[in-house]
Amino acid sequence: MWKKIECVAIYSEDIDQSIEFYTALGLIKAWDTFQDSEQRFRIVGMSFPEGDSQLVLKSNPDLKFIETEIMVEDVCTLYEKLKEVNGVNWIRPPFSNPLGGHVAVMEAPDRNVFVLVGK
Repeated sequence: MWKKIECVAIYSEDIDQSIEFYTALGLIKAWDTFQDSEQRFRIVGMSFPEGDSQLVLKSNPDLKFIETEIMVEDVCTLYEKLKEVNGVNWIRPPFSNPLGGHVAVMEAPDRNVFVLVGK
């Protein structure tokens, strides 16, 4: 079902300061874009020097929680399996990813948020 962690997204009130801090720890700025078309909420991917996972910094104050992006085999199949599980809250049911595959966002019974990506 779950294959690996793609990234962990954390809130940052000052992304430039966070970039400087995490760069000093050895991470490498991989990309920098906006979450919204109005360009109010910035997101930045910081890559680890070894491996393919990232730490993602996000400035949207409505998203002051940690999101863990998990690679799964099949998003839609996992959604069907978990949609009736007590305590699981689907923030976003599966939708097509413009890069291919699907994405869904769930809150687990323990209140942690997971972004599921895969076919």
